[in-house]
Amino acid sequence: MTDEMATSFGAEAENYEAGRPEYRFDAVVWMLEPMSEGSRRIADVGAGTGKLTRVLAHAPDAEVVAIDPDPAMLAILRATVPGVPTFRGSAESLPLPDASVDAVVLGQAWHWVDPVAASTEIGRVLRPGGVLGLVWNIRDEREGWVRRLTEIMHGSNAEIMLAGGGPVVAAPFGPLEEESWEWVRPISRAQLHSMAASRSYIITASDDEKARIRREMDELFDELGLHADATIDLPYVTRAFRSVRE
Repeated sequence: MTDEMATSFGAEAENYEAGRPEYRFDAVVWMLEPMSEGSRRIADVGAGTGKLTRVLAHAPDAEVVAIDPDPAMLAILRATVPGVPTFRGSAESLPLPDASVDAVVLGQAWHWVDPVAASTEIGRVLRPGGVLGLVWNIRDEREGWVRRLTEIMHGSNAEIMLAGGGPVVAAPFGPLEEESWEWVRPISRAQLHSMAASRSYIITASDDEKARIRREMDELFDELGLHADATIDLPYVTRAFRSVRE
């Protein structure tokens, strides 16, 4: 997580928290299913504001630690998920001892990492038989207005990676298993603007580009009749992947 886009999110941490969707509990359960019985120590890497951390924290007897390179994101995480230990670090450089956790999960994050270096480092901190879980919430662009929204905002690195065949992992992990869930999120005009403002392309864009995106989004929302506190159903596909440490 070293390039400008990958490390940009702290500048819009509050919009990230307000605009990004939560993670489905059943997707998290599926990712963690291969963990050995009694194994409960989980590291949320690239944890951001704690969207995935708060779901993990509800798992029975879970001991969760949250890791992110950005102190602004971790500050919000500490406020929204109090009691979870937080550390600065990345998938390629984890502040954890060898063989110290039973699972490592990344939400909306693997597309920012070096998959070989991250696989090696995660393999170091996982106990034998430990689980690597990767998950993304992706807008379902089979819906016409959602496709138009993406055209206005510009496609994300995650969307490009998943459309191009999905994530890859390296030793000591074997092939990835995949599962998906379709669902809808009622969302307001203000939340859609927050979601857009939290995207790396927009955070790092010029002022003119930001103004264009906001103007065209407002034109789209006016067409949809999305005003004030009204909401529209934004369709999502949650795509989750898992692999067991060999």
